[in-house]
Amino acid sequence: MAQFPSIVHLTSHPACLRIRGPHVYEDQGQRPWLPLVMESGSVVQVQLRQEDPGQHGGLSNQVPFSVMPWEWELYPGDQYLDSLGRSWRVVYHVLEDGVEEMILELMSDP
Repeated sequence: MAQFPSIVHLTSHPACLRIRGPHVYEDQGQRPWLPLVMESGSVVQVQLRQEDPGQHGGLSNQVPFSVMPWEWELYPGDQYLDSLGRSWRVVYHVLEDGVEEMILELMSDP
């Protein structure tokens, strides 16, 4: 019998994510998060996966430094404010087969 992936939607997000080293962020629990920037037209999203940097070193080559802040801080309403003063909304945050994944989308200025 085939097993289907186990997906749980999470509503409790990291309070902050700070740059720990090249292409690795760390949350308040000192867990590493690996970023992957996805740009489509004027939409900028960052996929963050909570996993050991040694497992997927190839992700870091795709991250442009001009987009990435050194810190994100959680604000009410499922939004983050980054160190560059930009707002990001949480598109989704899931736990799939034991790995947390979150997508943040850069919000356009009003």
